Amino acid sequence: MKKNFIKAEEFDRRFDNGEDISEFLDVEHAKKFTGEQKRVTVDFPLWMVRSLDEEAKRLGVTRQSIIKIWIAEKLKSIA
Repeated sequence: MKKNFIKAEEFDRRFDNGEDISEFLDVEHAKKFTGEQKRVTVDFPLWMVRSLDEEAKRLGVTRQSIIKIWIAEKLKSIA
């Protein structure tokens, strides 16, 4: 089945307006994390925390989410 594509800004606008965005989701390739988790503590310089918070706010996610996403992307790129 061919999926429809739109730009991220349009996707966000439709989502924010409560519109049905399911036609733009690729649920066939979606993955659910089912592994164990391990808590770690990392100290960041204040400038880095501020930058993380700005980007997380822009994307509408938490600081923790943006850190996890970026680390996962980096680990996939070196694997």
